[in-house]
Amino acid sequence: MQIFVAGGSGRVATELIKDLVADGNTVVAGSRHEDNIIKLDGVKAVHMDLHADVDQIADLMKGSDAVYFTAGSRGKDLLQTDAFGAVKTMQAAKKLGIERYIMLSSIFALQPEMWKIEGLNQIMDYNVAKFFADNYLVNQSGLKYTILQPTNLTEEPAIGKISLDVNGVTSNPIPDVAKTLADIIKHDNTIGKVIMMRTGNTPINQALSDI
Repeated sequence: MQIFVAGGSGRVATELIKDLVADGNTVVAGSRHEDNIIKLDGVKAVHMDLHADVDQIADLMKGSDAVYFTAGSRGKDLLQTDAFGAVKTMQAAKKLGIERYIMLSSIFALQPEMWKIEGLNQIMDYNVAKFFADNYLVNQSGLKYTILQPTNLTEEPAIGKISLDVNGVTSNPIPDVAKTLADIIKHDNTIGKVIMMRTGNTPINQALSDI
């Protein structure tokens, strides 16, 4: 497939792109900092500004079979990037007839009652932005979505094993989050699901198969 990755210069996106290409896909990766997108055969880097209008974003996605949203402003531009920027990529996908859409979100983003727990109470505004983006995807986008909500991202090496049973804030190595994202597209049983993840004892492919 040709897969579009929004936020293609980020830490998770870099590992995701490697995994998608290793699986035989081609990738169009969009970022405001397109020079920072990993350079691999099968990867095309394009300049993407999530402040642009839907038609401009759609032009970048043409020819793609699926969209991943991994972009984030790291707290600098939550409304226009993390919230409405995400919505515009959904609207662009819908406009083009791209049905499959996979969102990298944040643990408990759809459960505001959890935002006051330790580990989340410092990022309240971020979770508000993700709450609205995730809600739009579920309830208004009309897309075949999957939302992945990992706990805290770490720079640790891959473990390759996860748990989808999450009760609090723990951690996930970035390569494991990326691999889970890459494998979601192989599992149609993940369509229409919100998946929470943490490091665990189940191989990623098995955990997704068992959903």
